[in-house]
Amino acid sequence: MYNINFDIPCRIHFIGIGGISMSGFAEYLHNKGFKVSGSDKQKSSITEHLASLGIDVLYGQRAENITPDIDIVVYTAAIAEDNEELIEVKQRNIPMLNRAELIGQLMRNFNDAIAVSGTHGKTTTTAMLSVIFTEAKMDPTVSVGGMVDAIGGNIRMGHSNHFIVEACEYTNSFLHFNPTKSIILNIDADHLDFFKDLNDIRKSFRMFAERLPKDGQLFINGDIADLEEITEGLKCEVFTYGIADPAYGNPDKKYDYYADNIQFNNMSAGSYDLYYRGKLIDRITLSLIGLYNISNSLPVIGLALQSGIGIDTIKAALVNFKGAKRRFEYKGTIGGVIIMDDYAHHPTAVSATLTAVRAYPHKTLWCVFQPHTYSRTRQHLKEFARSLALADKIILADIYASREKDPGDISSKDLVRELEALGKEAYYFPSFDEIENFLLQNCINGDLLITMGAGDIATVGESLLGQ
Repeated sequence: MYNINFDIPCRIHFIGIGGISMSGFAEYLHNKGFKVSGSDKQKSSITEHLASLGIDVLYGQRAENITPDIDIVVYTAAIAEDNEELIEVKQRNIPMLNRAELIGQLMRNFNDAIAVSGTHGKTTTTAMLSVIFTEAKMDPTVSVGGMVDAIGGNIRMGHSNHFIVEACEYTNSFLHFNPTKSIILNIDADHLDFFKDLNDIRKSFRMFAERLPKDGQLFINGDIADLEEITEGLKCEVFTYGIADPAYGNPDKKYDYYADNIQFNNMSAGSYDLYYRGKLIDRITLSLIGLYNISNSLPVIGLALQSGIGIDTIKAALVNFKGAKRRFEYKGTIGGVIIMDDYAHHPTAVSATLTAVRAYPHKTLWCVFQPHTYSRTRQHLKEFARSLALADKIILADIYASREKDPGDISSKDLVRELEALGKEAYYFPSFDEIENFLLQNCINGDLLITMGAGDIATVGESLLGQ
């Protein structure tokens, strides 16, 4: 594998520079003095931002974009083998790194490298941790898989030995990382277009945990099934966390860090008593909704406390943290209809978000859902239906293909049929225009509308608001 000397900036090209993570690292290296260029299929607010910094952004991925002066090329798992640029890079024998390998090499430059992993909740949790470290004046470098107002985007250039990064399991990317501290939020069956099954995923998380050094720390959800398979024999220190309020979770208080005496305000934001190994630490108040965000805050607080950050600083950062873009994001109100957006695209995440939002003041809860990838929709069809049934009325958009081709044996109509079998009012429309027209005719003052999915479904709500 090619190793970058970060002390000697060179010419680097990103294939797929407009991706949320790729763009962040392109900006980081640009700020470090590297000569950065990149290509993407189409213009976006992200690519326009990069261009405004002086980064050379090319639209369309063609062989001629690969010039002799390029020293190294970075690409993502989403780049297909028949990509013209990738073929040209190989023909020219230009050194290549995938995105995860780049991150892994970069992490070696930091004494305190923190990786946040899990099937769901990574972006919000990474952002939460970042604002605490920033509030504590620890000046971290941050890479997060979403736009976070509190850090000014998806990348933060720090000048300390603290690095915080979101760690994705897809294609085993996180097995290239070199963390000193890690968080594992949850382990569910997802990305089954790559993993064989849940057991295969669990093996990858075990290998991820094994990457921690002897003096490292792992903060892991104590409710993960057969937890000892992930943690037994690890050379690092292990801290568990969980919900210990009898009304919401396990009352046995078996965790190192746990939440008890949980309460929610009329906007579904939570507060709780934080305990560490049976000792009350303090009362924590969040501005984020739902039980799942209480759970996600626990490893963040534990890691921050173990890093020497005071509880008052932690509390101040958390109460002011409003979340990341596309994570239960308030978009606006029109005609008395509240419009929100969320990135949830797995049944567990859909269920968690809709459970939380049901406590939000509303008359009718509308969910406009865009399934993400054919394989995920097929594999979790019935689970998706049960999760979406938490909404009062559901509208389905076409499946967002992402990296896949249409196999012809699954569609959003199948999900409508599953929902109707559960007695739910569900609709399918093949275009966003038809969805918007239906909503304009049927949503009334006092309703709550949430667009949901990992694709471009957010534009439906934005269009209704005239954004």
